[in-house]
Amino acid sequence: MADEMVRTAQQFINGVYGGKLGIDRIPETGVTSWSMMFALTRALQYELGIASLSDTFGPTTLSTLQSKYPALNSGTVPSQNFAKIIQSALYCKGYDGGDIDGTYNSRVVSSVTRLKQNMGVDFTYPGGNLVPKVFKGLLNMDAYVTVNGGSDTVQAVQRWLNGSYVGRRDYFIIPADGHHSRDVAKSMLFAVQYELGMADGTANGVFGPGTQSGLKNHTVATGSSGPWVQLFSAGMVLNQRPVAFTTTFTSALASAVSAFQSFVKLPVTGTGNFSTWASLLVSYGDQSRNGEACDGVTLITPARAATLKAQGITYLGRYLTNPDPTPSDDLKHKAIQPGELQTIAANGLRCFPIYQTFGRDASDFSYPQGRAAAQAGINAALDHGFKTGTRIFFAVDFDALNEDVTNSVLPHFKGIVDAVADDGDRFKIGVYGPRNVCTRVSEAGHATASFVSDMSSGFSGNFGYPLPENWAYDQIVTRTIGSGDGAINIDINIASGRDTGQSSFNAPRSPLPDTNLHSSVLSAMMTDVGKYMQSIGFPNDGGQKTYSHEQCFERVVVGYDTDSTLYAYRYKMRKALIQTSAYWEMRHVDPVDIAADIAIAAAFLAGGPFKDSSTGTCQIFGATAIRAWNHAIQMGYAEGSIRDVNNDEHKYNIWDDLRKDHQFAMSTVPLIHLWNADGAPGAVVDEEPLRTMRLDYTESEIFEVLRRYQGTNQEAKDHAKQRMGLYQIMEKYNSISRNF
Repeated sequence: MADEMVRTAQQFINGVYGGKLGIDRIPETGVTSWSMMFALTRALQYELGIASLSDTFGPTTLSTLQSKYPALNSGTVPSQNFAKIIQSALYCKGYDGGDIDGTYNSRVVSSVTRLKQNMGVDFTYPGGNLVPKVFKGLLNMDAYVTVNGGSDTVQAVQRWLNGSYVGRRDYFIIPADGHHSRDVAKSMLFAVQYELGMADGTANGVFGPGTQSGLKNHTVATGSSGPWVQLFSAGMVLNQRPVAFTTTFTSALASAVSAFQSFVKLPVTGTGNFSTWASLLVSYGDQSRNGEACDGVTLITPARAATLKAQGITYLGRYLTNPDPTPSDDLKHKAIQPGELQTIAANGLRCFPIYQTFGRDASDFSYPQGRAAAQAGINAALDHGFKTGTRIFFAVDFDALNEDVTNSVLPHFKGIVDAVADDGDRFKIGVYGPRNVCTRVSEAGHATASFVSDMSSGFSGNFGYPLPENWAYDQIVTRTIGSGDGAINIDINIASGRDTGQSSFNAPRSPLPDTNLHSSVLSAMMTDVGKYMQSIGFPNDGGQKTYSHEQCFERVVVGYDTDSTLYAYRYKMRKALIQTSAYWEMRHVDPVDIAADIAIAAAFLAGGPFKDSSTGTCQIFGATAIRAWNHAIQMGYAEGSIRDVNNDEHKYNIWDDLRKDHQFAMSTVPLIHLWNADGAPGAVVDEEPLRTMRLDYTESEIFEVLRRYQGTNQEAKDHAKQRMGLYQIMEKYNSISRNF
């Protein structure tokens, strides 16, 4: 909601500094924003005489302010503009700044006093003087009152931390908004280090060896009192345990500690020992712990299985697929290998499957990509022999910010949920990722258990968030165990018992060539494909497009199934690649395309130049078809005559065949895939060659084949992400058919 005094502040910044002096003009909206705070920070730096302006209130700004104006008030503010910066900042924070008239008046004094009270530093910095660290806290978006349902108890912790440690050199004022956060978690580590007696410059807010060693000497228990109990109870509060923030370790606190220890699978002692301190302060906790579970990228041999058993490990996480077609030596066995599950079972171990492609940023997560991931995970799980009821953990392996979770990750997991439901709920859904990701995905009802990447303690989604209530595995440290043939590098996981993996498996499905679709799958396949296309905006009746779902499915999937099966066998490719490209393109044909084809043909036959375009059932350009056919003939994939891609008559003739002859168009699709896999030689934009076409292409190679069919632009990449979901559904039913 707009505030007229904030608008006045924005007008002041624009009028005095905007568009010059290294300070951009800002929108005069009356709404506080980071751009406003950055502009105020730069304005302050200018008034301080700092030559290089920055959005950051960093060490130079702080030290300059401390040396020139250690206590700003009506007698020390150097200029009217300097005072207006203070007044403007107060309004941006929701405090009264007076009339923005350039005076440090009684209203400013009252607001600065109240600001310090809200921060919790009023005893350290009494009165109405504005001191440098408070000024720094004024020029950001942190709140010092509870917001969005913030906890009063958490706020009390935040204010206590500020008041107790703001005098230390490297401690800066944190929010007092009632919410745990990365900054609050780091301030707790600083506080521990200060109480351990670390000097400024040594204390760094990192849970390092010195901090860990010191904490081992500070166990707190019933009857203890003082700052160590305050810090410990603060850690309990910040981890959302139902306790009071207190200076005395009571029996009630001991009971709550016991419950916390039980929850995180620590020995239950009811005392604040080192392991409990560690679990409260950092996501990975005490890394010297041994876990009953692990995950890794190394092939499990009998010798390695024996090592795991000797270590006390029962549950083993292994990856369903490896998206990298040319992995490094240490990742060549990332995916489950043939016979490996049988080795795991024979040695009394249990395996839980993990599905992860690259997934390193938010762009890899969306509703269509979630549907594709789910079906790919299901297909791979069935290929390996996992039984119905197995939980697949779908990975989010990047530092997802809260907005990434809202905009990308949650829709992605909704896609997973919908695809698993359409598959008959044969598998359960788990989520792998940082704490915030796991919690939000689970609270949305999209996962029933969490595999928490707590080892990544610096992730924004781990720092300041409690362990999810439904955690199944807690990843805490990488360790190499065993020796000789039994040596293995693994991630140690604490197991809660909420998931126990599988101890027996079906026979794996062999990577057989495709066969004709079995008649028993056609109805379900058509339904599944239709549901998926509807979910991404393509109604079954075709909507504004020319063809309905049923028409496309009956023509390219059913009608040409024998042909597609022959092509797939001949060219050693998965039939789903042919079906996906043909069906997708036919679903996109609209009346404009057909009218354009008629006009192009008429113009050429009337003696005009040929204007190439995508045409026919499979929407192929004449030039593309010539290049693909020529390549196939030269490579021995097909027989025929070489055509001249620069000859309009040659291009028109093949274009017209593509337009009128559906069978010829279908026969061209796999040749385009082969041409693209070989690097699209002769194309306007050459592509990096893939591995020779084969039945076991990785997901990244499948994506590339589907993307290259459409082109090189962003639309082709975006559509390929959607085509992947369609491909996995096609592959699901092809796999069933070839395994009959």
